[in-house]
Amino acid sequence: MNLSDVLLKPILTEKANAQQESLQRYAFKVAKKANKLEIKKAVEQFYGVTVVNVNTSVTPAKNKSRFTNAGMISGRKPAYKKAYVTIAEGDTIDLYSSI
Repeated sequence: MNLSDVLLKPILTEKANAQQESLQRYAFKVAKKANKLEIKKAVEQFYGVTVVNVNTSVTPAKNKSRFTNAGMISGRKPAYKKAYVTIAEGDTIDLYSSI
């Protein structure tokens, strides 16, 4: 797997921002087939930091439904994989530079 295909996008939520400040831990949405070693290499290459630890979790798919004028519409949100990357003390990743 190419390292450019591993990281899909960073996760920017209140919980993720709190972990960035206190634990030096960043959250990313990653490819489902990516393993921890590929995630570590990709983060080190793209952001130029030293990765200490990588934790992954797969968020399961969810059924969603809503009511509209046309009736009830039901669908499904896809499953995805998250990676929590802890970086070395003193390193930082600026996720807001491209916004």
